[in-house]
Amino acid sequence: MQKEDLLALFNAVSSGQCSAAAAADRLRLIMAPAEDLGHATVDHDRVRRCGFPEVIFAEGKTAEQVVQIAGSILKRSALVFITRTPQTTVTALQEVWPDLEHKPASRTVLIGTAPPPRPGAGSVMVVAAGTSDLPVAEEACHTIRAMGVGVELLADVGVAGLHRLLKHTAQLRQASAIVVVAGMEGALASVVGGLVSAPVIAVPSPVGYGAGAGGITPLLGMLNSCAANVAVVNIDNGVGAAVVASLING
Repeated sequence: MQKEDLLALFNAVSSGQCSAAAAADRLRLIMAPAEDLGHATVDHDRVRRCGFPEVIFAEGKTAEQVVQIAGSILKRSALVFITRTPQTTVTALQEVWPDLEHKPASRTVLIGTAPPPRPGAGSVMVVAAGTSDLPVAEEACHTIRAMGVGVELLADVGVAGLHRLLKHTAQLRQASAIVVVAGMEGALASVVGGLVSAPVIAVPSPVGYGAGAGGITPLLGMLNSCAANVAVVNIDNGVGAAVVASLING
């Protein structure tokens, strides 16, 4: 709770608009670091620690559980962000929050309003090696926008046609951080890292044939990058890469 929020609550009590008991209940709700829902313990302190509320990973949860967790988060936050969201869960969420923002390709949902990018702040670029990498790249883009950071998407610029990437070199060098999503051998992250001075967060994807081993081959390739500015997150972890890039952007 910010100082301004506390002052507004105290003024409401002093003016008679809010009872002392209601203010105490409000403070107890706000100050509690977590809320036990039985099936989930919602980390309400995440906003204070990290600047962004807990992200709901919807896969494996029932629609009812996701709706309940989202409602809990929205008691303390202006927005909630949900990833890997099945269509049945999206439908259940829309019944409660009809104005939510749903991105079918990335299976992400934003309820509430994302903060606008700060004037003069930098931006993040998300680079997808191929069209098949777009779902994870778009997951990263939606996450970055939800965090109030400017983002641009550069799609289908893999190393099999290097000229497709090189014509965007000047644009890449303007980004404060870059997320690269690539499958196959994962070489794109190293190539981008060699072109720019900004941090590159590499996301291996399982796109490829049998020896790609479901993303293990690009993961190992990225971990062995000779470009010193490349860091690597887990396979298909567009959200993790987006959060790191957004924190770097500041």
